[in-house]
Amino acid sequence: MSTTDTFTTVVVPGQHLMSALLGPRDQHLRQIEAAFPTTTISVRGNEVSLKGGESEQAGRLFEELVGLLERGHELDDASLARAIGMVRDDERPTEVLTHQVLKGAKGRQVRPKTAGQKRYVDAIRNNIITFGIGPAGTGKSWLAVAMAVQALQAKQVQRIILTRPAVEAGERLGFLPGDLMAKIDPYLRPLYDALYDMVDPEGAARLVERGTVEVAPLAFMRGRTLNNSFIILDEAQNTTPEQMKMFLTRIGFGSKVVVTGDATQVDVPDGRSGIKGLERILTDIDGLEFVHLTAADVVRHQIVADIVAAYERGADQAPTDRRGPQRTPSRRSSADG
Repeated sequence: MSTTDTFTTVVVPGQHLMSALLGPRDQHLRQIEAAFPTTTISVRGNEVSLKGGESEQAGRLFEELVGLLERGHELDDASLARAIGMVRDDERPTEVLTHQVLKGAKGRQVRPKTAGQKRYVDAIRNNIITFGIGPAGTGKSWLAVAMAVQALQAKQVQRIILTRPAVEAGERLGFLPGDLMAKIDPYLRPLYDALYDMVDPEGAARLVERGTVEVAPLAFMRGRTLNNSFIILDEAQNTTPEQMKMFLTRIGFGSKVVVTGDATQVDVPDGRSGIKGLERILTDIDGLEFVHLTAADVVRHQIVADIVAAYERGADQAPTDRRGPQRTPSRRSSADG
């Protein structure tokens, strides 16, 4: 039998699930048909019949989507696109998209939305130190804060420490008003925002006042030993190698560490990023894992994923600079500015 003669049938248990599966005006069905152009999809009653070269894979997708709907997962264009990508990569959306990390503020469920994010969450759970390396919009910091709050609630740690290097990205700290902490606060604001997504603002304020949650610039970590803590170093690409070594040697007993960074967004002077070459240095250390996220893991607006993918293609092509000799060679990262 040729691949074009392959048949698969999926039985959907219930008309309400069928309606959610096909989407309003069969919108989801059209999206699936576009993803599997060599497969003919026919719907009759509560049965979905598939014929063609990709019918087996498309059938697995329908089975996974039914499983998601049975678990109360809402299906939209974005989650459907991610589910299609997972099935193509032999991942199971029912294992990824229903994995609950935390019930956040206002009852919001915090879950990984891609297979890469699921690997990241699993790595954090199973290791002492996890490096999450990837572009903007992949949920590196957000999921790390969720895992930290979950660990605190489970009494696995006694406090959470959120830190970032206060590196200027084309601006000067000195021009900002206020004292040192007021100047640094804008650099730490993304960590506060993530915290407020997990804990209501009043609860978060109490945690900060009691010192259970500490948000501070990386320079404040020098000379300390951090025991029984969940420590998140955000924007680690803007550390120097010396700062990275200093930070990693602060780790005490009973602590867990997540280091996040985007190697394409280096603002540290001379491009001396603390994450460059680090994976080679730290390879084969038990309890330490690097997780690399890509444009496929971006969960912001689709245009963000498209922009990240375009930059990745540009980096791979690395065209020769034809502007001729420059007066002063630039040593900034190619992603600066």
